Amino acid sequence: MTRIRTTGTVACAVLLAAAALAGCNRESNGAGGGKVGIDMPRTDTDFWNSYQQYLEKGIDDGTVDALPLSNSQNDIAKLVANVQALTDQGAKAIVMAPQDTGAISSTLDQLKEKKIPVVSVDTRPDAGEVYMVVRADNRAYGTKACEYLGKQLGGKGRVAELQGDLSSINGRDRSEAFASCMKEKFPGITVHELPTDWKGDVASAKLQSLLAQHKDVDGIYMQAGGAFLQPTLALLEQKKRLKPAGSNGHITIISNDGIPEELDAIRSGKIDATLSQPADLYAKYALEYAKAALDGKKFKPGKTGHGSEIVKIKNGLEDQLPAPLVTKENVDDKTLWANQLEKK
Repeated sequence: MTRIRTTGTVACAVLLAAAALAGCNRESNGAGGGKVGIDMPRTDTDFWNSYQQYLEKGIDDGTVDALPLSNSQNDIAKLVANVQALTDQGAKAIVMAPQDTGAISSTLDQLKEKKIPVVSVDTRPDAGEVYMVVRADNRAYGTKACEYLGKQLGGKGRVAELQGDLSSINGRDRSEAFASCMKEKFPGITVHELPTDWKGDVASAKLQSLLAQHKDVDGIYMQAGGAFLQPTLALLEQKKRLKPAGSNGHITIISNDGIPEELDAIRSGKIDATLSQPADLYAKYALEYAKAALDGKKFKPGKTGHGSEIVKIKNGLEDQLPAPLVTKENVDDKTLWANQLEKK
């Protein structure tokens, strides 16, 4: 995105042409500038590693002038400390992805006092002002997963739901939407909710216990394939429950993330579907919104030029990016970010 030093209509037109962002109004504060501080929430899953690769590419391409990335390792205390360190190093805008969305509000309040705008990626803080949230519609994740499993199972059966961290807005959104959809549309399906805190070992242990109690589990919803895919497949193989799709005894599995390993698992028939969470677009628009914030740009609710919609939330705005359902029918679609990543 080119830095714009004009205001008004010209600024909006150039910004939209350069970044395909929608909603710029005519009240831009003019040019800004400065370094961007970016905190990685974790680097122990394939999804977040891919997100970091896309971030680094955007930084190398000159989208923003960024400080060295920090990593809060799924620890809110480390995130708070990292943000303080980044601002001490001169960050004029912050990109973060707080996994505990209820515990970051005081830090956001402090950044507001310092006039440091915040772009929150993947998660929406419960309180505290943000310039923009960049995430997909996580309630749609839960609903789409429910509808897919419900139809595949014919409206009856037993499903294990590997939930994320329920202190996270993403874990809550996916879980609440999945439960609501199942209750309304597929009351004949029994759902076992298994909270995991986004931890693969916890997911595997709880699934193992469930399989020991119920031999008739015939569906699994994994809320985070980057964390749960490998331990789940390893467990099913160990228990001789990993049957190819279409064969007798196959457990229908739908996931969230859309990492290359999930797409390979769909191709091989180990799982049936995933919802592709756009790691590439998360990175792209995180950087572009950080740049826009430094340049004093404003946005309004409405459709964007990149297939999403900006919506008003109680503490700012949220750009809800698309997250397509991936099955064997479209797993080789070249527009999927994981297929693009495999070619790099």
